[in-house]
Amino acid sequence: MKIKQIMTLKALLILSITIGLSSCSKSSSTKGASRATGWKINDKNGGFQHNSNYTKQETPPGMVPVEGGTFTMGKVQDDVMHDWNNSPSQQHIQSFYMDETEVTNLMYTEYLFWLKTVFPPTEENYKNIYTGAIPDTLVWRNRLGYNETMTNNYLRHPAYSEYPVVGVNWIQAVEFSKWRTDRVNENMLEKNGYLKKDAKISLGSDVTAESTFSTETYLAAPTKTFGGNEDILLKREMNGGRKEVSDTAINVYAQINSGLILPEFRLPTEAEWEYAASALVGNREFNIYKGQKKYPWNGQYTRSGSRQQRGDQLANFKQGRGDYGGIAGWSDDGADITNKVKSYPANDFGLYDMAGNVAEWVADVYRPVVDDEANDFNYYRGNVYMKNKIGEDGIVEVVTAENIKYDTLSNGKILARNFPGQVAQVPVDQEETYLRQNFSTSDNRDYRDGDKPSTRYFDFGSEDDDEGKDNKRMYESPRHSISVDSASGEMNKKYDKSDKRTTLVNNEVRVYKGGSWRDRAYWLDPASRRYFPQDMATDYIGFRNAMSKVGPKSNKKSPRGNPKF
Repeated sequence: MKIKQIMTLKALLILSITIGLSSCSKSSSTKGASRATGWKINDKNGGFQHNSNYTKQETPPGMVPVEGGTFTMGKVQDDVMHDWNNSPSQQHIQSFYMDETEVTNLMYTEYLFWLKTVFPPTEENYKNIYTGAIPDTLVWRNRLGYNETMTNNYLRHPAYSEYPVVGVNWIQAVEFSKWRTDRVNENMLEKNGYLKKDAKISLGSDVTAESTFSTETYLAAPTKTFGGNEDILLKREMNGGRKEVSDTAINVYAQINSGLILPEFRLPTEAEWEYAASALVGNREFNIYKGQKKYPWNGQYTRSGSRQQRGDQLANFKQGRGDYGGIAGWSDDGADITNKVKSYPANDFGLYDMAGNVAEWVADVYRPVVDDEANDFNYYRGNVYMKNKIGEDGIVEVVTAENIKYDTLSNGKILARNFPGQVAQVPVDQEETYLRQNFSTSDNRDYRDGDKPSTRYFDFGSEDDDEGKDNKRMYESPRHSISVDSASGEMNKKYDKSDKRTTLVNNEVRVYKGGSWRDRAYWLDPASRRYFPQDMATDYIGFRNAMSKVGPKSNKKSPRGNPKF
């Protein structure tokens, strides 16, 4: 009897514990309640608002997902140039999105149309905005060649609309990326009911420069968006992911926690570009970590080995002296200058022309050495940290037509660096850097680039000598100068003719990657790297955009490892 009683008591005890645990579990996972406080989330009466129905980041228009991972950066199969600027290093890249093709003439002329409409060049305040964004079509000219057809037609003629844009310098590419960010997010907010329908395309006589949409302005001071025209800003509140019209809405505007606003479009970093071009996701062999892949496609040759396209070139490049497109009628690369995007097979990430057609700007400032000892995660040299400028009223300052900032480039071209309606930016200061371990200054382009072992010319003494030479600069590059006379408006250009300069490398030269229609096969290797001044353009450098992925590395993964965003 005692044994049976003991067993019965044990059973009752286990049952009571189970009931207690289940009740605790039930109470702690009450639907819609916070696990931190137990308070109800998305309460119409003033609860914390959160998009609980968010699933994943929407794929941006024109882009494809690139799942991140590790790879050997900088390893070329044949270093015939002996540049010694691509020593192998192991790097890891986070997942991101990338344009499946280079930015085309059609895409860029859409940008020019928008600028010309919103900022008429006939108005004094805006006269340099549109002209500063126009690609340099004179890059096609050659002293001993007739290329006037491309000079006059390549950018705007419909025959070239799907060809990659060229003649765009690095700064212009960055400004295009900023514009694209605002237009895509503007469209996203309108589609989701946060902006008045068709307000984004009302480019009639009533449009003003200050009435344009800026993502940063919308996030920091929504009421200043569209020049303060709140009729365009529809009052919506987030109710568990559902948008409801309400004149007394708690969450009137879409913010970061809505999950609707996409990260910025930008130039890819050098590491991202090389990783995406290599596309090791398609190479299931053991040697993938050794970086043994010469081109964006598998194999050691530039011609296709498939039965249907056997012998066809897999990229648009220069095959020999005086040979840009092969013999007429023969199966070759099919182009003499650039070619229409998607004319050649995509790599295993679905990216076209990651070798050939045009080389591409990337975000990085050029240095001969990739400092993997300092960082091997999302490597990038070129960080200049900025912050929103706050006015005396404690609210962000928005750029107006009177305080547009223009830069005069070394070649005399004048570019606008901010537009009316955007939030004014200033460098970060001691408020952000005090006692920080991860960064201590706004401009980090020279980080770990001026220590004694770096160069024999470095001097820890005074900053300037009698000739005005900055001794704290690691690289002794030419110092051309250009200034505008405030009275006459004339440009004063001074060319540095010093014979003491030892390099062209400075903080204004950027890396460009990939071979072009002008390059031999060596430059098709994704690990090859070159540099060019950021304010100059050529007929063989274009660009494409990238966007960071927020959230998990991959939302879903199949057994074969193919990413599905």
